[in-house]
Amino acid sequence: MNNKAKRFLSLSLVFIFLLSLAAPAQIQAETGSGTWTSPYSVTQAIGSQTGSAKTVQGYVTGQPTSSATVATSNYPNDYAVAIADSPTETNPAKMLYVQLSDSFRSEFGLQSNPSLKGKQIKATGSLTAYFSHAGLKSPSQMELADGTPPPDDGGGSDGGGTSEPSPYDGTYYNGAIGKTGASLKTALHNIIDDHTELSYDAVWDALRNTDEDPANSSNVLLLYTGRSQSKFANGGNADDWNREHVWAKSHGDFGTAMGPGTDIHHLRPTDVTVNSSRGNLDFDNGGTQSSEAPGNYYDSDSWEPRDEVKGDVARMIFYMAVRYEGDSGEPDLEMNERVSNGSAPYMGKQSVLLEWHRQDPVSEFERNRNDVIYSDYQNNRNPFIDHPEWAEAVFN
Repeated sequence: MNNKAKRFLSLSLVFIFLLSLAAPAQIQAETGSGTWTSPYSVTQAIGSQTGSAKTVQGYVTGQPTSSATVATSNYPNDYAVAIADSPTETNPAKMLYVQLSDSFRSEFGLQSNPSLKGKQIKATGSLTAYFSHAGLKSPSQMELADGTPPPDDGGGSDGGGTSEPSPYDGTYYNGAIGKTGASLKTALHNIIDDHTELSYDAVWDALRNTDEDPANSSNVLLLYTGRSQSKFANGGNADDWNREHVWAKSHGDFGTAMGPGTDIHHLRPTDVTVNSSRGNLDFDNGGTQSSEAPGNYYDSDSWEPRDEVKGDVARMIFYMAVRYEGDSGEPDLEMNERVSNGSAPYMGKQSVLLEWHRQDPVSEFERNRNDVIYSDYQNNRNPFIDHPEWAEAVFN
C-alpha cells in the first residue's frame, strides 16, 4: 500500500470514529424510551399524544399563545413553554407545548426567566393536547438537561417580575373594596378586563379541564343535564357535547370572536340537542319541561335551567355584564328586564337572575372552575363567585 492510500485509509478511519461519537446522541433523540434517563425527543412526543406519562427533552423556543403561534419575546405570562429538537426551530408544528403547573412557573416561565430561551430542558408529564396542539401537561418533574439550576432572571416571589397572577384574596380586588353601585361595577371591570384570550378551537381543551367531573377525571359535567360524559365525546352529533354560550352569542352579535365569543367564564359543555333547544333564549321562569333535560323549562322567549345550576348561570351573566363595557372595540353587554332581546347586546331578566343567585349559592365546583380559568387560561376571575354579595351591590 502506497503512502497516498495509507493517508486515505487513516482519514477514513478518523471520519468513522467521529461519526461513532455523534451517533449515540442522535440515536437517543430518535429512539428514547420516554424515561428520565432516556427521554423522548420532541418529534417522538408529538407522535405519541396518548395521555401517557413520559419524559421529553427539547430546546426552549418560546411561549405558546395559540395553536399556531409562539411568542419569542415580550412573554405574556409564565403558563407554558414551547420546546423543539432544535434551538433554532421556528415552525410551531414541530414544537411541543409544555404546560407549566404552579410549582414550575417561577423557575421555567419565560416571563420571569427569558434567558431560558435556547436552553435544553427535560420534563415529565402527560402527553396530551394543550392549546389544541401537541403538548405535555401537568408536569411532575422538570430540570435543565445538563442538571444545572434554572437561571434566575429576577422574576417570581423574590423580586422583579411575577410568575403568578395577583392573589384574589389579597391584592386582586383592592381597587373594588369599599365601593358600591356604578363605582363598584367600574372598578370590577378594570380588574377583570384585558384577560388572556383563547381561540375558539382552544376552548375545547380548556373546557375539558374547567368542567372536569370531580368523580371521574375522564369526563366533563354537562351544564343543563348534569350528565357526566367523556371529555372527547364532543362535536356536532346527537348526544355529543358542544360549547354553549351562556350569554347567547347573538345577543350583541359577537359570534365566536376572541373575547366574548371565547370567554370560558361563560362557555360550558352542554348536550348538542339541549344546546339547540336553549338557542338564544333569555332567562326567565316557566315554560314546558325539556324532555331531554328534565328540570329545565322553556317557552318561545325564555329558558329556565335546573335548580342545581340556576346560580351558576346567573353569576356567569353578571360576569359578562361587567367584563364587557364597550371599550377596546368590544360590545357593551348589559342585563335588562326583558326577554326576546334578539341581537341587541342585552340579556334578561335581571330580577330573575338575581333571584336565582340568591336561591343557588356558590358551589365548590364553581370555585374550582374559577381558579382553573384564572391560573391556567385567562388570568382573570368571576368576582361574583369570589364575592357573591357584590351582585346586589352592583345590580340593585
